[in-house]
Amino acid sequence: MGMRVHRDRGQALPLLLVALAVALIAVAVVARFGSITDEAARARTAADAAALAGVAEGRTAARQLAEANGGVLVDYVDEGSTVEVVVRVGTAAARARAEAQVEWVR
Repeated sequence: MGMRVHRDRGQALPLLLVALAVALIAVAVVARFGSITDEAARARTAADAAALAGVAEGRTAARQLAEANGGVLVDYVDEGSTVEVVVRVGTAAARARAEAQVEWVR
């Protein structure tokens, strides 16, 4: 009767390992989400710059600005005074449109 059996011994280690695994998975998910968000922001910036360069100076300037911002010019449509581009950075793509306007000053 004086002998006690401790069946709960050693339960902390498996729980600690599960908690550590969950934490590592959470860190990996957050890091991947941050990477995707960063690529999307860089793609938007590169597309905006490429569209503005394209409307001002043409396709070659748009390609150069996209590349200078870490992107690749995927599509370029020149509709006279309006240019629309698609730029890809990593796995993210962004579309931008720019329109040339002339303001007359008297």
